[in-house]
Amino acid sequence: MVATSVKSEIKRLRLEIKGVVQGVGFRPFVFSTAKKFDLTGFVGNESGGVFLEIEGDENRLNEFVECLKTNAPPLSHISEFTAQTIELKHEKGFAIVESESTKAEFTLISPDISICGDCLQELFDENDRRYLYPFINCTNCGPRFSITENVPYDRPNTTMSLFEMCSTCREEYEDPSNRRFHAQPISCWDCGPSLEFCDAETRRRGDTGKEPEEAKLCLKRGEILAIKGIGGFHLACDARNETAIEKLRSRKGRGDKPFAIMCRDLETAKKFVEISAAETSVLTSKERPIVLLKKKTENFFSDLIAPNNQFLGVMLPYSPLHYLLFQNDLDVLVMTSGNFSNEPIIKDNDEALEKLPALADSFLLHDRDIFVQCDDSVVRVFTTEYSENTTRECPQINTDEHRCVDRAVKSQVVRSDRWVSSVVNVLPFRRSRGYAPFPVELPFEVPQILAVGGELKSTFCLTKEKFAFMSQHIGDMENLETLHAFENASEQMKRLFKVEPEFVAGDLHPNYLSSNWARRTYPDFVGVQHHHAHVASVMAEHGIVDEKVIGFAFDGTGFGLDGKIWGGEVFAGGYAGFERLAHLRYFPLAGGDASVKNIYRLGLSLLREAGIGWEDDLPCVSFSAETERVVLQKQLEKGLNVVETSSFGRLFDAISSIAGIRQTATYEAQGAIEFEAVLDDTVVDSYNFEFEGNTIDYRNLVKEVVRDLRTEVKTSIVSAKFHNAAARLILQLSLEFRTELSLNKIALSGGCFQNAALLTKATKLLKQNGFEVLTHRMVPPNDGGLALGQAVIAAKSQ
Repeated sequence: MVATSVKSEIKRLRLEIKGVVQGVGFRPFVFSTAKKFDLTGFVGNESGGVFLEIEGDENRLNEFVECLKTNAPPLSHISEFTAQTIELKHEKGFAIVESESTKAEFTLISPDISICGDCLQELFDENDRRYLYPFINCTNCGPRFSITENVPYDRPNTTMSLFEMCSTCREEYEDPSNRRFHAQPISCWDCGPSLEFCDAETRRRGDTGKEPEEAKLCLKRGEILAIKGIGGFHLACDARNETAIEKLRSRKGRGDKPFAIMCRDLETAKKFVEISAAETSVLTSKERPIVLLKKKTENFFSDLIAPNNQFLGVMLPYSPLHYLLFQNDLDVLVMTSGNFSNEPIIKDNDEALEKLPALADSFLLHDRDIFVQCDDSVVRVFTTEYSENTTRECPQINTDEHRCVDRAVKSQVVRSDRWVSSVVNVLPFRRSRGYAPFPVELPFEVPQILAVGGELKSTFCLTKEKFAFMSQHIGDMENLETLHAFENASEQMKRLFKVEPEFVAGDLHPNYLSSNWARRTYPDFVGVQHHHAHVASVMAEHGIVDEKVIGFAFDGTGFGLDGKIWGGEVFAGGYAGFERLAHLRYFPLAGGDASVKNIYRLGLSLLREAGIGWEDDLPCVSFSAETERVVLQKQLEKGLNVVETSSFGRLFDAISSIAGIRQTATYEAQGAIEFEAVLDDTVVDSYNFEFEGNTIDYRNLVKEVVRDLRTEVKTSIVSAKFHNAAARLILQLSLEFRTELSLNKIALSGGCFQNAALLTKATKLLKQNGFEVLTHRMVPPNDGGLALGQAVIAAKSQ
């Protein structure tokens, strides 16, 4: 009991708490805190969050309320806290009561969280009753979102409803002092889910109780193993076995697209990649995303994992089953989504056994159903330093614990007479397991809207009150399988958050499957321009209400208002509308998507635009067949099957082709990614863009690139000078439009800003010149963030 020095009036409060407060140990925390302060009353779950009535000495009540706000469980997040004085009831104790369901109310659902330290210790404790149990969890860890069918978040509303607790688990579940009090996925060897190992060809089942051992033997033999995890299936193989990696790449039709790896622990990862303190923090966080880290080429074991790429996607084990696979001698596995290219990750046993034998040799299954699939998240850490001429005192490090995916750390130090700021941010490439469905909290009320996103890297967004609920990564919306996964996931989230969309928003592109589905399904459709949505998404993240910004939307493809393909856009405006201030000079894509995959065609097109002949000393010319060049020349001259684009992403690809980095693409943005990979960051020289009215002219820049190549300038320098040119272009236009429009906020969005070199250089220049820079922290800059922008634009248009 906590004693207070002065007795005060006895009062009773009714508290209602909203946020991530279910399934995270919040009620037992309230229970133990009430006991600590010698207070009476009760606490329970309701559809909208947690409700409680608390009674006792007023001073202790005040201390209790402060404790709730400042010492809540680590997985919780309070978004709303209301208190009301009510009549006394004079109970004799404090209790946890039955959950209540209110039709219109909703609560936030915790994402799926990696195994905690306590459970990990028990997993390998021979004296623990859950020793080596593959589904060990507690209120601080384990599956949440992927197993939740409805709210309140109680066991009957999850896929664990099929498993009846044994008496021992029931005692733990009902004991408020236990770490597993009301942990809905609680189970053990006697009452919970179980593993099954089987051969893909014969379906022969392995020995009961030895499934992880058989799976490890499969991996050691160089076979491909399909593993059912928390959010879906992985395809895994031994990352030290080149034959196995080659087999997996061939079977999946992966081309050169990088694989991710899972390392046994942090020390193992450090053998292969460089890891900063900030990257270590993200890699070991409870979300456990895939983190893109720079390879240590001298120690790296196989170029087949991430060909021609200086970065490698690395993650650590996040489920108990992963840790069991890494017992003994295995230390690093290739882990990729269990699906065929362009299809959603598979989540159900029956579908896996039907489809994945073409890819996998064996299966490690379990019978805990996954209600919605949730692929791994992918992030990248980057640091920006910028300086000012004034000297100030050094403030404390500031961390944002809840609003950002990255928990961005901002630190500032004094160097000589200059003020130097170093900002560490985490840039999400794919926001899914560990983060979804945690919402973006908006600075204004919004109607109930469904925004369906784009086509690539598909996500959707649901809005209600001041929340924008971003879905997990669904996949590329190019087939019916992805559309069905999209429909299932959207139905689940509408049910969880009690959303009945008043209208639907989507992209203007006439052929996007998501937009066409939305038009058929909902009577009221709001079309949103692709790049306007990009800029609006980063504005929403930063809590912009009615201000206008200067927005740079640089990406690969987006349908423009003039019917052409945009992608190098400079806007001024806000949610309600925009003015197109400038754009990249259009250039032709011969054959449309054919040029996107055969990027030497982009190089040839750009050379022609710059008036440079197709001579064999240039790599994109020598790569192409002479007969194809003849046809292509006529096609460009006559405009046959030619699409015009202002895409900055395609410009990156074209320059990489001209420079000899990449001539064909086996995955999206491969040319640009490999072009960034060769960059020499010590180079300060730059190429130059020119201007013709509101058009950004690249033709002289292309001539400068060719001049360097013909004088045998290294491609690492060519890459650096091009990246510097792009960053300086952003600064030059920002300075011009700041003077003209009196706008100082710069929003950077679109897939090109996944390029850490471009983002870092541009941000540094802008901040040195006094601009406030808005970059992505919670949703991806690529099309995975489109739905958020569509939703806020649609909300403001009504």
